[in-house]
Amino acid sequence: MHVTKRHERQIKKVCDFIDENLDDEFSLVQLSEVAASSKYHFHRIFKSCMGISAMQYALLARMKRASFRLAFESEHSVTDIAFEAQFESLEAFSRAFSRIFGQSPSQFRNQPEWRSWHSKYEYHPPIIGESVMDVQLVDLEKKEVALIEHKGSPELIYETATKFINWRKSTGLSPIKTSETFGIPHSDPNDTPDDEFQFDICGSHEGEVPANAYGVKSGIIPSGRCAIAIHKGGHNTIGDSVYYLYQKWLPDSGEDLRDFPCFFRYLNFVHEVDECELLTEIYLPIK
Repeated sequence: MHVTKRHERQIKKVCDFIDENLDDEFSLVQLSEVAASSKYHFHRIFKSCMGISAMQYALLARMKRASFRLAFESEHSVTDIAFEAQFESLEAFSRAFSRIFGQSPSQFRNQPEWRSWHSKYEYHPPIIGESVMDVQLVDLEKKEVALIEHKGSPELIYETATKFINWRKSTGLSPIKTSETFGIPHSDPNDTPDDEFQFDICGSHEGEVPANAYGVKSGIIPSGRCAIAIHKGGHNTIGDSVYYLYQKWLPDSGEDLRDFPCFFRYLNFVHEVDECELLTEIYLPIK
């Protein structure tokens, strides 16, 4: 089936509706109404665009949230996570989770296979139209940080993030609730071989970082002018907002870039809010 721009708008609307209502139950009739599409054709349009059915998309969206709960929120029991994901029993949740990810929920909690996990989320809802981002200019003061370097595949960043979270929890330094959290990609993950990719995960922290087993060390985000825009939604689509700054905003602004990579400040986290509610500041260092 040929997917038209109108179809893409319909599918994007349905994906957004599912992502924003993960705690609700869905029917194909209801989702076809959201899409303003005939219930007789909606299923085929969705699948031809996304490669999976609307019901599979809803299941995978709930399982994504459950995955982050398992990996990053040890205070939530697997049973609570199962019920939140709309399963009537722990057994049913465990069977479904194992079928999708090849690990039981408790295996995933103890040692997530992130590379395999990413392979289940290679679909992307269509990007519609030319978004216009609100860009502000600020003078950023120097930030002292504690940082951990992730080197290797972008698909394994969550492994490094877990180490940084564990360092924060075990030392009490740079507490997540009262400190800023940054991410600094040293290159574009889409254009960089895995073995050359580096991404620093940072938390604000003044002074030297005591020696530790996690590889966390002290660093600095330098002072200077920055253009800032806010990306709303999953981190897997943040590249679209970064490209907007480089391709649309920068040529029209008359500004020049400084010799420091663009970086992110995370205003909330994927284990705290649903993915559609994530807010990330993108900083573009300029002269």
